Amino acid sequence: MTDTQKILKNEQATEQLARALAALAQPGDALLLTGPLGAGKSVFARAFLRCFCRDDALEVPSPTYTLVQTYQAPTCTVAHFDLWRLGGPDELEELGWEDAREGVVLVEWPERLEDLTPPEALHIAFTVGADGVRTVHLHGWGDRLDGAALSASFPA
Repeated sequence: MTDTQKILKNEQATEQLARALAALAQPGDALLLTGPLGAGKSVFARAFLRCFCRDDALEVPSPTYTLVQTYQAPTCTVAHFDLWRLGGPDELEELGWEDAREGVVLVEWPERLEDLTPPEALHIAFTVGADGVRTVHLHGWGDRLDGAALSASFPA
């Protein structure tokens, strides 16, 4: 398992990270986004989806009220889940979770998945320090996330 932490100096750094991970994503992947409101999850999700779908103008509304938005990318379908309002993992079946897992899933509030959390998922945890500095901690995708892709996105 790869375990990496990066400082996100600005919104563009969050977008660069999203694009770097979109280039590595494959059908069957799950990206699990955690962090407080305003930490960068939506900025990340929008940039990831636009890059993965190869559409810079792609409209990416928040799935807060619909719970899931799907997008057709060149390689597979991408489902963006926001599980904040989910009552429990049993409600995921109604949202098409199993079918969505054949493509790429991007999940906000993944703790609501409970036992349905994919073991091979990439965990992306955003934090904001008292000083306002945003950091991201990545855990997973050890076979693909070797630091080289991330180093290119975050030059010293």
